[in-house]
Amino acid sequence: MASIRFEHVQRSFRQNGQDVLALKDLSLEVCDREFVAVVGPSGCGKTTCLRLAAGLEHPSGGSVSVDGEVVRRPGPDRAVVFQAFALFPWKTVWDNVEFGLVSLGVDIAERRRRIEHYIGLMGLAGYERAFPHQLSGGMQQRVAIARAYVLDPKVLLMDEPFGALDAQTRVVMQEELVRLARRHPRTVLFITHAVEEAVYLADRIVVMTGRPGTIREIVDVKALRNEARWDRHARIEDVMDEPSFVHLRSQVWKLLRGPQAEPSLH
Repeated sequence: MASIRFEHVQRSFRQNGQDVLALKDLSLEVCDREFVAVVGPSGCGKTTCLRLAAGLEHPSGGSVSVDGEVVRRPGPDRAVVFQAFALFPWKTVWDNVEFGLVSLGVDIAERRRRIEHYIGLMGLAGYERAFPHQLSGGMQQRVAIARAYVLDPKVLLMDEPFGALDAQTRVVMQEELVRLARRHPRTVLFITHAVEEAVYLADRIVVMTGRPGTIREIVDVKALRNEARWDRHARIEDVMDEPSFVHLRSQVWKLLRGPQAEPSLH
């Protein structure tokens, strides 16, 4: 069974007295423990897809389901990581990571076990009592990712999580996410504008059209990567010049620049 399923989804908004169609007849299945990246021109509905899966918005037509259950509201089975780190500035690293566990009523001993595990895994040991303003952007995003993983969600929804980071920190975080996904695999829907990031991280890349957004093509990165025997867990600088990586990057860019790639002005 697909972990996340979009079936003929449409989403429209009211804007300046008119209905604007953001998504049109979008159908997609993200399988259990699969990492799917979504790329497309600005305004094509990438973030809307994620918000629909999170239960933060509702489709105007069609349906979105997780493990066969129609998504009607946010739930602990789906954790969201945003581009803005969305940490509580008045809470410490420990308290930020702990917040969701307290809300779920997890007992103190189990909370401590999980928090220590993910704080250590994300390289945050020694910063448990630090506040967000005392951390770099990369470290703040590590806290946000730890806060998501500590809930043990079935699905991880990531909306441009590294978009606000500098180039060097972004690469480090991409490698950290690959390492984390290897040790604790989850079903991941990952929104990004960065083609190289999508090729490096994803099992499949969904390339969307301009507004109204729908799927132009799905690129099977995992199959081509396996065929080329390219190690996904290598450092990104070690694979960027691999022929398979270059081919996939070029393929995705050509799809993005295809007809109707630019968002509609109407």
